[in-house]
Amino acid sequence: MADSLTDRVHQATTWSIVLSVLMIFAGILAILKPPIAGLAVTAVVGWLLIFSGIFHFAYAWRAERRSVIWEIVLGVLYAATGVYLLRNPVVGLASLTLALAAYLLFEGIIELVLAFQTRPAPGSGWLVFDGVITLLLAFMIGASWPWSSDWAVGTLVGVSMLFSGASRLMLSIGVRHATWFHPAGAH
Repeated sequence: MADSLTDRVHQATTWSIVLSVLMIFAGILAILKPPIAGLAVTAVVGWLLIFSGIFHFAYAWRAERRSVIWEIVLGVLYAATGVYLLRNPVVGLASLTLALAAYLLFEGIIELVLAFQTRPAPGSGWLVFDGVITLLLAFMIGASWPWSSDWAVGTLVGVSMLFSGASRLMLSIGVRHATWFHPAGAH
């Protein structure tokens, strides 16, 4: 029984390690080619909006009578925005970049407010650090917009993929080593 559990963990961690390495590789590619990665993100967002529009249309058939029109309007809005992003990916990427700068600006402000509210707590200085870095990033992206569209979304997605892949890789390796050195059922 212990061997089968160890074998299953080994098999699961093998797939996790392979997928983690692929995520790291994709993250590095996104960092090296941020405009291409940004356009890919724009395409994904476009398709997600189209699918959301379809879901709103489907929900309209099941909605209460007074909300049917709003579901149809939302469906049209989502689908039209998705189609627009797919047909105009460069403009869509510029829009996503501006939205990202606005998001980071608000996040940075909220982090600083939270930091000052929790100021006596240990570690609250990290919230100040996070808030300041987030605001600097927002200003870097916003001040150079629309030219920041060439690097901002793709680079940030790449960095996120790189760190997510690395953390998942380390977790998978840790789980694998734990089962090798402490197999299930051993005392």
